[in-house]
Amino acid sequence: MDIKEEKQEQMTLEVLDAVGRKSDISQRHLAQELGVALGLANSYLKRCVRKGLIKISDAPANRYLYYLTPKGFSEKSRLTARYLKNSFSFYREAGDSCLQAYEQCKQNGWQKIILCGVSDLAEIAILRSYDAEIDIVGLYDPHTEHQRFINNDVFHDLDNVPGHHGFLITDLNAPKVSYEYLASKVGAEKIIVPDVLRLDIKES
Repeated sequence: MDIKEEKQEQMTLEVLDAVGRKSDISQRHLAQELGVALGLANSYLKRCVRKGLIKISDAPANRYLYYLTPKGFSEKSRLTARYLKNSFSFYREAGDSCLQAYEQCKQNGWQKIILCGVSDLAEIAILRSYDAEIDIVGLYDPHTEHQRFINNDVFHDLDNVPGHHGFLITDLNAPKVSYEYLASKVGAEKIIVPDVLRLDIKES
């Protein structure tokens, strides 16, 4: 399973968990819980409905109630077990990968870094930055509604990011797309990709 598929499974688990806790959750509140744009939250919700994991019922005032189906409960249990099993190995590999990336930053003479993508990998990169004595000066992510992430500002416009020496890709949803877009704007020489993303940038 690649990074994109793992991210999709994680998002599905978060949708199922949110609906399981609150059946009258609005799509806007769901998006806020997931930390994604409204359209993306709606897309994941519809996917769960198509797969028979969630059913929808009408409610007063043009609202909807969402319920986990038996299949939904079963899938939630499966994904939870899978996530717990994989998360430990992912955090260990991602942590080592970030430290290697920061070593490359130091070799380049970079001290101030912008993380590209709000994600679990970004969280790990922030934590590892303290060990590596690298300054994370912000995150760039045009697809999230987050304004802050672990005491760091999140910028949705590339023109607004603060002074920096380079970028570190931390997008788990579409890392190659993020890399290619960023490379077209700032140049590939300003970007480092952690090995954990397994991104073949030679073909980018």
